[in-house]
Amino acid sequence: MNLYKQEEYNMTQQTKGKASALFPLLIFILLFIGTGVLTKDFSNMPLNVAVIIAAAVAIFMNRKVKLAKKIEIFTKGAGHENIMLMCIIFVLAGAFSEVAKGMGAVDATVNLGLSLLPANLLMVGLFLIGCFISITMGTSMGTVVALAPIGIGIADQTDIPMALAMATVIGGAMFGDNLSMISDTTIASARTQNTSMSDKFKTNFFIVLPGALITALILWFITSGSHINQLEDYSYNLVKVIPYLAVLIVAILGVNVIIVLIGGIILAGVIGIIDGSYTGTTLLQAASQGVLNMEDIAIVALFIGGIIGIIQYNGGIDYLLHVVSNKIKSKKGAEFGIAGLVSVADISTANNTISIIMTGPLAKDIASKYNVDPRKSASILDIFAACWQGIVPYGGQMLAVAGLASISPISIMPYSFYPVLLGICGITAILFGFPRRKVKQ
Repeated sequence: MNLYKQEEYNMTQQTKGKASALFPLLIFILLFIGTGVLTKDFSNMPLNVAVIIAAAVAIFMNRKVKLAKKIEIFTKGAGHENIMLMCIIFVLAGAFSEVAKGMGAVDATVNLGLSLLPANLLMVGLFLIGCFISITMGTSMGTVVALAPIGIGIADQTDIPMALAMATVIGGAMFGDNLSMISDTTIASARTQNTSMSDKFKTNFFIVLPGALITALILWFITSGSHINQLEDYSYNLVKVIPYLAVLIVAILGVNVIIVLIGGIILAGVIGIIDGSYTGTTLLQAASQGVLNMEDIAIVALFIGGIIGIIQYNGGIDYLLHVVSNKIKSKKGAEFGIAGLVSVADISTANNTISIIMTGPLAKDIASKYNVDPRKSASILDIFAACWQGIVPYGGQMLAVAGLASISPISIMPYSFYPVLLGICGITAILFGFPRRKVKQ
């Protein structure tokens, strides 16, 4: 995704902010999550209704600002280039998923996997493929939209829970997003901490590697008793696998995710027309249906962007950063403070890149004051931003897979093994002072 401009979030001139500015976010969380917990059914409070109510609360707060001005702030937040790019990815992912499904690409790809791998290794394989793709293409969103349909197909053909399959896709995507040399988060964290991306990568990799290995073991253990539906015919046509192979290969080569998805739609459509799966009209209808399937999620993303814009304007983000930074008293406290800063920023904005850019300058000041290794501060920023991005139910990655799988994002959270372990690895590295080797600054 494109980075927000650095000057927009320069925290070196930080103010105390206002705690009350966070009220719309609290309303959203209470409505969406609280209703589900109380009723034991998260579908009772639709995500779109919760976010609209929270947006209304945000707009009617701060009576000192005219309504027209607040609406302008909201629309600018909703229409930010980062949010709009996310929405475009959502609708293209929906179109690709539906077109590929209609011509048989998903079934063929899943059947190929079911034929080659035992059921207890399907999730492990999906996770490792996600790790590889995300680290080579540098974007978690691209990885999610490429692999989610395959994960959905595997869950449909086995007794593996759909939520587990989607959480596995997100876990693999966040692994690479956190480490890739071409990821926005790596670039942002390394630049703001004035360290090289290669040094940051080396430090970061050895911190998070145990988390990835443990995740693979957990996935193997909990799916060891999984069964493949023996009543199904798992024959496959390799030609129908080509759209997914092409999407994965082109994505790995670093092609922009928009181009990847458009190319995937065209390729799947051409193969579908040639083999008789589609006519020109039915192809267009399939693409349209895919866009409609993701329309709800795209609207939610727009509203969240608007809410974040108003919260920031009213001082909510400044308040969070001020509270965390004031608690720092030692080097270890500084490292935990940096982790806390980027964590509250990501929970508030649901965007790991933005949270790093927002907190990076302040984190650099803290790291310099308490003699924190810049490789370490850069790694902490990226690790904890990725950790929370893979957990919050209103993050772009979570919304994308939930929309494609037609399940609640809340149902995915209990299976977020890798994001949780990522955070645990980060905390462990702070507690035990890893890495110990110094670098020249």
